[in-house]
Amino acid sequence: MAETKAPWCPVAATIEVIGGRWKPTILFHLKDQPRRFNELRRLVPGITQRMLTLQLRALEQDGIVARTVRNTIPPHVEYSFTKKGFTLGPILDAMEAWGDANRPRRRGRTEAS
Repeated sequence: MAETKAPWCPVAATIEVIGGRWKPTILFHLKDQPRRFNELRRLVPGITQRMLTLQLRALEQDGIVARTVRNTIPPHVEYSFTKKGFTLGPILDAMEAWGDANRPRRRGRTEAS
């Protein structure tokens, strides 16, 4: 039986690059300003050093994030959006707005609390 190739889906292509457990949060924190590695680690609760490294490398390979090493003592490594990364701004803004509007309510709380 011949395998049928699924049609190309631009949404799936986007999710392939920015999806997963950690990437959306990393991208959210890089959206407005460059960040140092340990700053990102503090801003993304629960992520391990290894996982943050892997996610940043993947985003760098996809051309979304740039890694800049400053020749200082101690070395200063900064992550920022590339030109391609900045094109994700409207998507991240829409995700932020949707998340704010659809934030799950905690059980037992009223809307006023």
